Amino acid sequence: MLIHPGQKNKPIFFVIFGILLLIGLAILFFSNYFFSAPQKESEPERFIIQMGINNLDKIKNDLYEKGFIKNKFGFGIALGCFNCVQEGAYKISKSMSAWEIAKTIKGDPYMVWVIIKEGYRKEQIGEIFVKEFGWSDEKYDEFIKETNNISALDEGIFFPDTYLIPVDESPSDIVKRLYTRFNEKFEPFSKEAINQNIKWTTLIKIASLVEREAGGEIDMPLVAGILWNRLLQGMKLDIDATIQYARGDKGDGWWAPISVADKKINSPYNTYMYKGLPPHPIANPGIDAISAVLYPEKTDCLYYLHDSSREIHCAKDYESHKENIEKYLKN
Repeated sequence: MLIHPGQKNKPIFFVIFGILLLIGLAILFFSNYFFSAPQKESEPERFIIQMGINNLDKIKNDLYEKGFIKNKFGFGIALGCFNCVQEGAYKISKSMSAWEIAKTIKGDPYMVWVIIKEGYRKEQIGEIFVKEFGWSDEKYDEFIKETNNISALDEGIFFPDTYLIPVDESPSDIVKRLYTRFNEKFEPFSKEAINQNIKWTTLIKIASLVEREAGGEIDMPLVAGILWNRLLQGMKLDIDATIQYARGDKGDGWWAPISVADKKINSPYNTYMYKGLPPHPIANPGIDAISAVLYPEKTDCLYYLHDSSREIHCAKDYESHKENIEKYLKN
């Protein structure tokens, strides 16, 4: 019997069709298993990449444990890089595929980490937002204005901490955010200040001086004790940092060393010229400085200095202080 040529090709056609079908099903299964969204519908959620933990394995584990991805290996393929993700917060949902999530977190976060260090003045904090958020001069000025208006104090009311802040948040709202954190952290100290009959504004003023003057956390109780001694004896404080605050940034930084001429600046912040505390704090103190003012080291010293190693040396009288100057600063 003769076989039509077309009939000879039918088995081959079905074999090829079967192979392609299997390949297609395998691709479909592979795509669904490794890359598809865990859910059909889901609301956007905040996913945070912590500071200092920009590690791909950590990110994959967090996404998997929180239910954003089905497969960690598949997400690694979708991401396609090791160091292309920024720390911060991203809006993603469980209805997004691995490819969509990878694209999102390779972009810019909608919230970024901002570190405010102890001892910064408000202008320095404003400069951080200029750098991190790209603020204009107008937004920077708004930040300074709002800081001056939100409290009885123009300075010292922002708690040094690490913040996660939306990049589109207004300067006014950021001021409120920082001030709210200050109130939360300061509340326990406020109660103790009341017990000791110390005004909260006085506490923050002295703490700001301690923050700028101490060589470190260890020094703070001693510096606080000396400042209390001078205040209670009616002496001028003679603190360089208050003059630095009054002088501002003349091109060498906000806290550049003072000159002889700087000591003649006629300002209520000049504690070489005027007795008592300055009208406002000179910086934003941290917990250690605030605590040191409430629990100062008992001492008879009225003077102090730091040597080149930032080790503190105190003296009970001016003659002994001059000897320390000769011994530790002129040799």
